[in-house]
Amino acid sequence: MANKKRTTLKDIALRLQISTAAVSKALHNDARISSKTKEAVKKIAKELDYQPNHLASALRKGKSNLVGVIVPRTNSNFFSSVIQNMEEVLNKEGYNIIITQSNESYQKECETIDTLLFTQVDGIIASMANETIDLEHYEKIKSKGIPLLLFDRGENNLNVDYIGIDDYASSHMIVEHLIAQGCKRIAHIGGYRHTRIFNNRIKGYLDAIAKHGLPLEQELLIESSLSKEDGREKMNQLLSLKQKPDAVYIASDYAAIGALQLLEEKNIKVPDEIALVGFGNEPFTAMVSPAITSVEQHSSKIGKLAAKTFLEHMRKPVLKQQLNKIILNAELIIRDSSKRM
Repeated sequence: MANKKRTTLKDIALRLQISTAAVSKALHNDARISSKTKEAVKKIAKELDYQPNHLASALRKGKSNLVGVIVPRTNSNFFSSVIQNMEEVLNKEGYNIIITQSNESYQKECETIDTLLFTQVDGIIASMANETIDLEHYEKIKSKGIPLLLFDRGENNLNVDYIGIDDYASSHMIVEHLIAQGCKRIAHIGGYRHTRIFNNRIKGYLDAIAKHGLPLEQELLIESSLSKEDGREKMNQLLSLKQKPDAVYIASDYAAIGALQLLEEKNIKVPDEIALVGFGNEPFTAMVSPAITSVEQHSSKIGKLAAKTFLEHMRKPVLKQQLNKIILNAELIIRDSSKRM
């Protein structure tokens, strides 16, 4: 079946025997057009299922009122909450958002940025994919003078606005909590070091371990993509060690739930034999048994702050010289998976 031809202003003009300029003015409620003409134009536009060409309009005006948002995945409560709060602030100011997900793929992230730039978005707010190391596609956004803001996952050397939590301090806090529970051999299943937030979490873990004189062994530190399947696989790897850990801190709740399932299958008691801590405070962490200790990342605040920072760019693009780097203090939500005392 042939694709239906898109209705244009010219089609409406031909039906009414008026100019395309008059049709455009009528659709925009121009005071110079009579009420009778406006009513007729809108009636025909509805009949012909006319849809405005926002891209063409953006090219004419130099402004689309669209903001591109890139997240690693949308099935995370953290990212969906950020998006919801971001959209709430931006909608009030007349902006709509285009939500895209990279699925942790560098290639898809590059393609998404090209699409958003083609769509003439007014700005891009992004959290990077796990695979991303080369930042050329982000430099492309900057070179075009389009506001770029990173949240949660971002790289300092891009020199753009950033909003997130103190990942280093969060890791330090987790290790000290586990030590207070009597744990002495603490493992860490983290993300990849090339991603700033995961590198900072690893540093926080290592420094806290060293500060308290605990074993600092490479076999206790594992990098992964932090999926649920990774949680199972990496936990199994730790259980195969000659000297097993008595606590495992995992840099993602999704990997933590996979690890917890494996421990249950092997009849290992949590937290008595192995204490467990996740990261992200996903809703399911409070629903499983034992409930998983986790870090609250303040997604609603991050979403609102990201939107407000973007709006600052749009209101004062020339004056906006100083970068915003907003680091929020995270909160450790202590639950049964790590409580021994």
